[in-house]
Amino acid sequence: MVSSHAATVEQYLVELADPRRSEITQHLELIRDNLPAGFIETMAWGMIVFQVPLEVSGPTHNDQPFAALALASQKNHISFYLSAIYASEQLTAEFQKRWTKICKRLDMGKSCVRFTALEKADLETRAWAVSLFEPEQFANWYLSAKSCIRT
Repeated sequence: MVSSHAATVEQYLVELADPRRSEITQHLELIRDNLPAGFIETMAWGMIVFQVPLEVSGPTHNDQPFAALALASQKNHISFYLSAIYASEQLTAEFQKRWTKICKRLDMGKSCVRFTALEKADLETRAWAVSLFEPEQFANWYLSAKSCIRT
């Protein structure tokens, strides 16, 4: 599945065939177990997205909540988007160091980590990255990184 029109996470999971459904479900559980409280779990852009509520971030440039991370099943891989480390060279370097320490190949774009199967993902490093920011911290970091001023 490259893009989904599912309105809910449950609908998204039903669309997936096994073993991908099982893998996405396990990754989703890892996120839910490690993500600080206060993020909104929803569907956006055809992916499972965890957003900062507008009540926490305040107004945004496009009136949409900030997406802290996302999870998607693509045709040939699983994509895991980590906005929390994207703008920080230090956090990106730490993420890469942790991942390669366990001798697993890292396929990473700017904020997207791709892997073809559960056993090819470093779950411990992903759990660490997911736990980095509370919603308000993420909103402040995002606004600071974008040189925005909170109103």
